[in-house]
Amino acid sequence: MTDSDRTTPADAGTPATGAHASAATDEGAAVERTADLEAEVSALKDHLLRAVAEQDNIRKRGQREIDDTRKYAVSGFARELLVVADNLRRALEAAPKDPDPAMKNFLIGIEATERGLLSAFEKAGIRKLEPVGQPADPNFHQIMMEVDGGDAAHLTVMQVLQDGYVIQDRLLRAALVAVARRPVGAAPPPPGPQV
Repeated sequence: MTDSDRTTPADAGTPATGAHASAATDEGAAVERTADLEAEVSALKDHLLRAVAEQDNIRKRGQREIDDTRKYAVSGFARELLVVADNLRRALEAAPKDPDPAMKNFLIGIEATERGLLSAFEKAGIRKLEPVGQPADPNFHQIMMEVDGGDAAHLTVMQVLQDGYVIQDRLLRAALVAVARRPVGAAPPPPGPQV
């Protein structure tokens, strides 16, 4: 028997215990590394989902802006044309009631021009407000004066002094209106937001 074949009981347990401890340490490190990698994957997945959601929001916002630009691109031009519509209406209202034949043909031409302009407005999504008989709405009407409203409720639109228009669902120009005043002796409106 050689010296290398001889082992003492103390020597016999040492290599096995060392290998076992090393395997346990390697296994613990592997579990810890796996947990770290899973946490990193989870964080990266969360980051990716957020980035995709943000990209989707940017795309939707951009599409909304493009749609709004298409819808409302003519707003400035339309405001300028409202003056033309107002002047055509004023010309028709100022015309004599019994015009001579030449003037009558001229007025027919003005009426046709006004109808054509209003038709073009309609095609562009621009429509005239028709507030007479409706309660005044500060989002669409600018109250210029109060008039005797008879039986009408307080702040009912009685007369339009200048037409108001909307484009699609946005106000293009507020209507200038006269509203019914509160009858003399009527109770004041309750406190709170008033028009």
